[in-house]
Amino acid sequence: MIQSLFVNLPVANLARSQAFFSALGLGFNARFTNEQAACLVVNEHISCMLLQRPFFQGFTKLPVADATAATEVLLALQVGSRAEVDGLVAKALAAGGTVPNEKQDLGFMVQHGFADPDGHQWEVFHMDEAAAPAQF
Repeated sequence: MIQSLFVNLPVANLARSQAFFSALGLGFNARFTNEQAACLVVNEHISCMLLQRPFFQGFTKLPVADATAATEVLLALQVGSRAEVDGLVAKALAAGGTVPNEKQDLGFMVQHGFADPDGHQWEVFHMDEAAAPAQF
C-alpha cells in the first residue's frame, strides 16, 4: 500500500524556491535538504523534492522540461474552504508567483492557482463532494 507521495520538481534557483514556498507558509524537512535539493513538506504524506536542474537531470535520460515554456505537470492542492483558495493564491502572488489561469467557480468546486518562480503550475481548489454531480 502506498504510504506517501514525493513529487520531484526541477528548479533553477533552490534558495529562491525555498523563499517562495516559505512565504506560502510551507516548511522544509531539513533531513532531506542540502545545496542540491530541498524537501518541501505539503503535509505529513506529501512532499515535493525541489531539485537543482543539473541534479534533477541525473535521475532521467529524457530532457528536463522548461515549465515556463510548456506544461509538464499540474499539481492540485485541495484546501478546506473557498477563502483558503483565495488566501493561498494571494500569498503566492505576493511572493512573486503568477496566475496562469482565471479563477473558476463550478458551484460545487472553486479552483484557482498559481505558477511558482520556475513555472510549475499549482492548482488550488475547494470542493464540496456532496454537491458534486454524479459524474464530473
